[in-house]
Amino acid sequence: MLAAAHLLRLVTAPLARHIHMSRPASAKVAVVLSGCGVYDGSEVHEASAVLVHLSRGGADVAIFAPDIDQMHVINHTKGEPSEEKRNVLVESARIARGKIAALSTLDVGGHDAVILPGGFGAAKNLCTFAVDGAQCKVNPDVEKAIKSFHDAKKPIGLCCIAPVLAAKLIPGCSVTVGHDSEDGGRWPYAGTAGAVGEMGATHVRRDVNEVHVDTDNKIVTTPAFMCETKLHEIYDGVGKMVKEVLDMV
Repeated sequence: MLAAAHLLRLVTAPLARHIHMSRPASAKVAVVLSGCGVYDGSEVHEASAVLVHLSRGGADVAIFAPDIDQMHVINHTKGEPSEEKRNVLVESARIARGKIAALSTLDVGGHDAVILPGGFGAAKNLCTFAVDGAQCKVNPDVEKAIKSFHDAKKPIGLCCIAPVLAAKLIPGCSVTVGHDSEDGGRWPYAGTAGAVGEMGATHVRRDVNEVHVDTDNKIVTTPAFMCETKLHEIYDGVGKMVKEVLDMV
């Protein structure tokens, strides 16, 4: 009996080692933030949803933000500008729990995908869309990151207003920012869809709990808080975006 048990261990041990070694490594995903707070930085719920779903998906996450001043600072209790300056990297560190690096140090070779949550910071700090619309300019480090991932044929995830970055930088791509009409106030930023077209991209109408996948360019987008809706619907839509990104890795 003991000899049989020993023989079984000898036979199964190499197989067990082979199975363990054949497991795929965790996807290494870069998350790019734009500050902390919906009106002048990253939308906190969207950023948190991205991080939760990446964690659940087993991804190895590194967080980055440009080391620049915010366009301005908004008092979130009043929705009005305040007379102070804040740094995008420093503010983003609040969401990252201090574990963050300057976007200028992001190496596309060390990551399998990149995701950019929304919030007005994406349109104010990562680019000038909030002021200049379709004629906006993109921060050089942001432009380098997005174009580098695209050139390397690695997936890019964006939600809320952030898809305008892909529309500006990747000619002919297709994205969603939700609906192209306000539908009684449910989609207050519906005009963004028109700007996407002006930048040479194609807008695809999607609901808040849906995603659009541009398979040719490996771009995954979801509307998130472009829609006035319940938080769990934002969370679910972001989750679908993250899953599609991870499935492309």
